[in-house]
Amino acid sequence: MRPKKHKTTGWNDLFRARLDQIINVKHELVLLAGKIDWDWIDGEIAPLYSKNAGRGSRPAS
Repeated sequence: MRPKKHKTTGWNDLFRARLDQIINVKHELVLLAGKIDWDWIDGEIAPLYSKNAGRGSRPAS
C-alpha cells in the first residue's frame, strides 16, 4: 500500500514545529532535495504499489 501524502490543515499543525525551523536549510542534502522532481518519481513508482491495504487478517490462535 502506498504511503498517504501529508495534508496540512493549519489547525492540527498549530503547535507542530516546521521542518525548516529545525534543520539547516543551507545543508547540501536539503538543497539537493529541493532540486529533485518528487512528483515525477512518485508517478514512476506508483504502479509498483498495491491498491490493497496489505495482508488480510487471521483469526487469533
